[in-house]
Amino acid sequence: MNEFRFPARWLHPRLGAATRDGRAPRHYLVALQQAVQTLDADPHWQRWWDVSGFSGCCELGIVTEGQDHLRPSADIHGVDDQLRANFTCALPRACSDPDELAQQAASEVRTMFEVIREAMALPDLPPAPQTSVPPSDVLPVTAKDLPAVPHELKPQGYLTLTQVQEFFS
Repeated sequence: MNEFRFPARWLHPRLGAATRDGRAPRHYLVALQQAVQTLDADPHWQRWWDVSGFSGCCELGIVTEGQDHLRPSADIHGVDDQLRANFTCALPRACSDPDELAQQAASEVRTMFEVIREAMALPDLPPAPQTSVPPSDVLPVTAKDLPAVPHELKPQGYLTLTQVQEFFS
């Protein structure tokens, strides 16, 4: 019997949105999902991951924080045979061009992997693959309202590492 098997996924995205108005930025989250799924399907990126030393997958958590996001937060750690990497990122400025939004998301995800590469002392990243078609099944998004920011912390403008670690819990 000739059985066709789909390749094992090495990259598992988890998407989140930190909101103050209860609304998640759906278009950008879909673009981020598309960028992640494009890397997951690319054989060059699969081979890059194969030399990571992890026999399991890379869980990539991405939390969008809004346009006032000052700097990204990252939490990268190994759990058993997996790598868990959680990042925050800013929403792009108003953008109605889907191609530009896809390019911004792909650039953001590649930057996250550059941080992972440096933190884990992995080889250089492979070339960026062509962006695939938009995902047909949109992942669920964890949306959490942020509490009011005390006046003395307003200049911070980003989630703390503790908040990033707890976001998907």
